[in-house]
Amino acid sequence: MAQLSLRGIKKRFRETEVLHGIDLEIGDREFVVFVGPSGCGKSTLLRLIAGLDPITDGEFVLNGRSMNDVAPSRRGIAMVFQSYALYPHMDVYENMAFGARLMGLDKAHVERRIAEAARMLRLEDLLKRRPRELSGGQRQRVAIGRALVRKPDVFLLDEPLSNLDAALRSEVRLEIARLHREIGGTMIYVTHDQVEAMTLADKIVVMNNGRIEQVGSPRDLYETPANTFVAAFIGSPRMTLIPVTSDGQRLAIADGGAVPLANLPEAGTLTLGLRSDAVRLQRGTGVDGFAAQVVYTEYLGDNAFVYARLANGTLLAARTTPNDLFVPDEAVTVTVEPGAAHLFSAEDGRRLAP
Repeated sequence: MAQLSLRGIKKRFRETEVLHGIDLEIGDREFVVFVGPSGCGKSTLLRLIAGLDPITDGEFVLNGRSMNDVAPSRRGIAMVFQSYALYPHMDVYENMAFGARLMGLDKAHVERRIAEAARMLRLEDLLKRRPRELSGGQRQRVAIGRALVRKPDVFLLDEPLSNLDAALRSEVRLEIARLHREIGGTMIYVTHDQVEAMTLADKIVVMNNGRIEQVGSPRDLYETPANTFVAAFIGSPRMTLIPVTSDGQRLAIADGGAVPLANLPEAGTLTLGLRSDAVRLQRGTGVDGFAAQVVYTEYLGDNAFVYARLANGTLLAARTTPNDLFVPDEAVTVTVEPGAAHLFSAEDGRRLAP
């Protein structure tokens, strides 16, 4: 069992504050992903949980006990680093055994744990190899196995797939998801890749500039982003954000057409958010919609994305079928699927109720 509570967590390096009062609850057996752009504070927060850096202000509570002054080795937490951090002179078995031996476990107990971890991670045939004899994916599995042997209450993973190529990232991501289902531990995973976050997480924590923008399930964040930052960060392709004016019944772009929308929250200047599957492209002009010009098409086999430039310069992504071909510079009209538009305040970017 592992329940974590972060209460008003702040972190300063000299005069620079990088975390500005983080409040977060993480439940037992949850798979939580911290996601955000580089420099947003997600890895710093992970290091505070691990005890590798001191907390400037606030309190970290694990299973009802304050961890602020508890040494990292006594927190019941294991961390998997981006750089693998394997001992090059030790073989896989010794790398996995090292931490367990420091815990004072007897040889038989260590061997049982290594055998169990090696089975889970399919490392049985690699136990006598040294790190230089392993692929990147195998090294990362060894790093995960070393953490697994310690049987911690909480697993921390700091961008564990960033050094792998695309095929290996997909493979190891599946391993991590399967491992979480099998062992049922609490996992906190840091990444800047929103695809990893969407495919792995029970709960996503979106961070920006040392603050939490939104916490929720992948579906919550995709379908009801709290603001324009979350809307643009979650989803691939990213949501198109368009400055528009509203008269209460239509949303218009200057010299670029308008779309009718029901139940608009207010008149005035707004930001319209459109996912790629929320829009349709019609050839030519003359219908209600935004005038646009095709820039290029991404053909992906089972579907395609067409990128078109609106009159105000915004580049919009639209999902189309592979057989629906559009050519560069072709004139098109963008229409919006009913109920698929997202509306945000033009002043502060917050989500507006429809």
